[in-house]
Amino acid sequence: MADDKDADEGIRVTDRRVSTQGSAEAAGPTEAEQNEAARRAEQVETDEADVPPIDFNTFVLSLSASAALHLGLAPDPRTGKPEVSLPLARQTIDLLALLEKKTEGNLTGEEERLLSQVLYDLRMQFVARAKQK
Repeated sequence: MADDKDADEGIRVTDRRVSTQGSAEAAGPTEAEQNEAARRAEQVETDEADVPPIDFNTFVLSLSASAALHLGLAPDPRTGKPEVSLPLARQTIDLLALLEKKTEGNLTGEEERLLSQVLYDLRMQFVARAKQK
């Protein structure tokens, strides 16, 4: 245990960084920096406009895309080649089945049909891939 003398002093932090900006920092951002910041803000707004809305259907489609990737139906983004991983595909399909069971009676007709159809399609693809091995 530390003695009382150390506890009274506390922790002291000293900033020893050297500023290379000088007085320009006090003047604020340059016009070029302001233009760059505005361009970045516009890009973020554009990127966000391209993103689909967050809802149940988007969630289901995202999981189904993951399962399709693991079934080798889409190229792996890292390698550019389709790679099959049946255990990972099964896990994602099982996750969708769990979602179907836990949301039973709480989905709209459209959501229920989408989830049911996605599960059916993925299960058929899984069986076909498992037979190929």
